[in-house]
Amino acid sequence: MSHSPQYLETLASLKSADIRSLSFNRGIEKEGLRVNADSSISQAPHDSKLGSALTHPSITTDYSEALLEFITPVKDNAKDVLAYLQGAQQFAAQNIANEMIWPASMPGEIENELDVPIATYGTSNLGVLKHVYRHGLWHRYGRKMQCIAGLHYNFSVNDALWEHLANLENKTVDKDFISAGYFGLIRNFRRYSWLLLYLFGASPALDKSFVKGKEHPLEELDQDSLYSPYATSLRMSGLGYQNNAQDGLFVCFNGLPTYTHTLKEAMAQPVAQYEQLGVKVDGIYRQLNTHLLQIENEYYSDIRPKRNPKNGEKPLTALNEHGVEYIEVRCLDLNPFAPQGIDETQIHFMDLFLMFCVLHPSPKLSSAECKEVHDNLHEVVVQGRNPSFSLARHGKQVSLHDWALELTEDMSLLAKQLDEQLDVSQYQLALSEMKKRILDPSLTPSAQILAIMKQEKLSYRELMLKQAQQMHGIHMQPLSAQESVYWHDLAENSLEKQRIAEAQDTMGFDEYLMQYHLKV
Repeated sequence: MSHSPQYLETLASLKSADIRSLSFNRGIEKEGLRVNADSSISQAPHDSKLGSALTHPSITTDYSEALLEFITPVKDNAKDVLAYLQGAQQFAAQNIANEMIWPASMPGEIENELDVPIATYGTSNLGVLKHVYRHGLWHRYGRKMQCIAGLHYNFSVNDALWEHLANLENKTVDKDFISAGYFGLIRNFRRYSWLLLYLFGASPALDKSFVKGKEHPLEELDQDSLYSPYATSLRMSGLGYQNNAQDGLFVCFNGLPTYTHTLKEAMAQPVAQYEQLGVKVDGIYRQLNTHLLQIENEYYSDIRPKRNPKNGEKPLTALNEHGVEYIEVRCLDLNPFAPQGIDETQIHFMDLFLMFCVLHPSPKLSSAECKEVHDNLHEVVVQGRNPSFSLARHGKQVSLHDWALELTEDMSLLAKQLDEQLDVSQYQLALSEMKKRILDPSLTPSAQILAIMKQEKLSYRELMLKQAQQMHGIHMQPLSAQESVYWHDLAENSLEKQRIAEAQDTMGFDEYLMQYHLKV
């Protein structure tokens, strides 16, 4: 294939640039259900020995009280981020009695919706807000869908790169230029994210109980498991959704103003079924409001532009005022064969892929291309390993195999340059490993999971319980004295922060929620 001249020129210009222009940072948020020895979801509350789920910077919960979330600080290399993630999981595993951390994205047996406990965050107004929001998710989508676990990958590039790219275009580096650069990344990501689902999808099967009482297109693999023969990531297929209210929501990723505008409209759009549900009934809150989105985070997307809010700002306000700070990739399954849910090779490939999305030309998405992007993502989750599977590209069909090889060829130029200029070898090696999966679909995690289930005659639940036990052994390895003090101090400090927050709250929640909605 012929490479984009603009892409080649950008790479050539970086050869003489400050080495900081080729550096980037990443942080990881990894979810994992607490389960009992039989794989059932834990009904125990978040243990205070782990700290406060409301205020702990690194160990918290997501939707469910049992759904742990481990959050790393921003790190500039893969080894450090994995080491931090491992330490967090070791501390957690050693402080949850008779429980393990489920290693897979799709849960084990959950017979009833109410078996999924909703997370609680104490009595502060912020804690109650987080709990009520989750009640709203329950009523809107069901509890089972909300306990699917994933891995979120937060990525940012060095300011030196933005300065370099601005000089190439004779532009000034400001929040608008940087935001436009990140939205260029996002548009390319949406064009090519199907590749990540193919390479890293690890949920081709699930426990029958997950779709109990629902219509679904899955086939029976054994008496307890359902699957799709060529599936990559059923987690991304929407099987867990119980209503389709968001189906008509079109969010434009062509720039920050249009992105925030469309989300703000969704947050103000009333929905009849949510109005029928009510907000506060018999003195109990069922949801934060009756709009299409209660808050920004209710919009389910495979990638989000992000900024850390300050001084009580809402996330969209922070984005509008200060610009994009980093992006959050949300389409990654947990790798059940890796203790941290991700390994070093995948991190290196993710960095390469996202850097490619920054540097490669990224024209605005037309309505037709937006539909292609949506359809490609929807189809690859269930058909991605099908040898005859094809994707839509500018109105024509192209095989996933051929398009994936074209992308790896384009990325190979960047991988070689990164390795040479940073004096490493990791990016070409990671790309080589991923190319093997493109040439041989049996090497993908989704194919390996199905192969093991069939060869060892294990149900989905049995295989993932076996993996949970194996990973639990790794997580139970003792922490060093220094690490132990670090994690205990974080836990104690977070509990104190929660106590202070609860003591300082003097406003009733009704008034607090009203003021929250009035915030711009």
